[in-house]
Amino acid sequence: MNEWPEAWSDDNRDNRYGRGSASAQPESARVMRQVRRPAPGAYGGSGPSAPPYGGAVPQQPSYVDGQGHGGYAGGPADDYDGYNTGQVYGGGGHGGAGGPGGGRPRPNWRRRIKWTAITVVTVLVVTSVATYFWADSKLHRDVDLSKVIDRPSAGDGTNYLIVGSDSRAGMSSEEKKKLHTGSAEGKRTDSMMILHVGSSGDTLISLPRDSNVTIPSYKGSTSGKTYPNTGRQTKLNAAYAEDGPTLLVRTIEYNMGLHIDHYVEIGFAGFAKIVDAVGGVTIDIDKGFKDKYSGADFKAGKQTLNGEQALAFVRTRHAFAASDLQRTKNQQKFLSALAHQVATPSTVLNPFTFYPTMGAGLDSLTVDKDMSLWDLASMFWAMKGVSGGDGTSMNMPISGSTNGNLVWDKAKVKTLVNELNNDEKVTVSGD
Repeated sequence: MNEWPEAWSDDNRDNRYGRGSASAQPESARVMRQVRRPAPGAYGGSGPSAPPYGGAVPQQPSYVDGQGHGGYAGGPADDYDGYNTGQVYGGGGHGGAGGPGGGRPRPNWRRRIKWTAITVVTVLVVTSVATYFWADSKLHRDVDLSKVIDRPSAGDGTNYLIVGSDSRAGMSSEEKKKLHTGSAEGKRTDSMMILHVGSSGDTLISLPRDSNVTIPSYKGSTSGKTYPNTGRQTKLNAAYAEDGPTLLVRTIEYNMGLHIDHYVEIGFAGFAKIVDAVGGVTIDIDKGFKDKYSGADFKAGKQTLNGEQALAFVRTRHAFAASDLQRTKNQQKFLSALAHQVATPSTVLNPFTFYPTMGAGLDSLTVDKDMSLWDLASMFWAMKGVSGGDGTSMNMPISGSTNGNLVWDKAKVKTLVNELNNDEKVTVSGD
């Protein structure tokens, strides 16, 4: 007679594991059954004594399997007396915490890509904003065009007056000697150009410094005194030497009838530094020439000029028969090539080139008080377009000379100004 409770009969041991098991399957961490004591008097009487022989069938002991299931086999599950703590030996699922097969959890690539993109965009925005304020703080907004009197009406498009001066400010004696600038006091204009930026194409017009012009009435930039028009005629660069940028703008507007929107000036040293910062500028020279005054010594053909060579190239005039006109052509050619070089991805996208170039350029530029970085960028992109054949490059139309000064062709100048004011394609050609 088997005295084991029915639930613990040997017949139920066939599917169990562990010591004494007939199964070949290894024992793993498992949940142990927890035995509960029968309640006092469960078999009758006052204690937990065994029932008399032949008495009532004993109530089976209860157990808890660690998964929250328990109670007597055939009895209620809520008679648990609090002795049990559940699972004894560890053991999770088949794959462990990492999922099927165990190991680390799979990376969430979508989440990683999202945060990488957010980080990159944030860095770009912060860098761009910081660069903008850094560059904006370096601009020398020293020219006040509001002091220019009796100005012509503004037309369509934007007109920039770009001036290359022979300013030697901040240059050492060694630098002056190296760049062949001389040691003259004050500053004069070695080059003057008008760049028109409009929807009908960009136009770059060189104004020879020997142009014959009339000095109009003007207000002194420092004295505030108004000087009357006496009909005095002189070279265009004399206006700059007499009272600086504001008188130069006033003189050009008076003699042309064209409104100047922005003023940009660069000196000798700044020009050379920009060229060196960008790694030199490649240019194709049609015919070789030498000039002991500027230090120029060039052979014909394509070559890369450094800062010192570039300055000699744009300043040379004594090597040419038509001295000032040929020089303005060289200046246009080189400045367009420089703008094209500065605007290339190899410069803009390379911080080791971009920031030195920007720093050198902005440190040496003098602009009007209303000039923004966007205006400056627009000017450079337009110059790049002109060099790429998307615009027109020309000299001011000349009809002759007087007292050694070049006289503008009044009829052609009038047509040119009318086309620029109406933002029309320029049909006039210069020398």
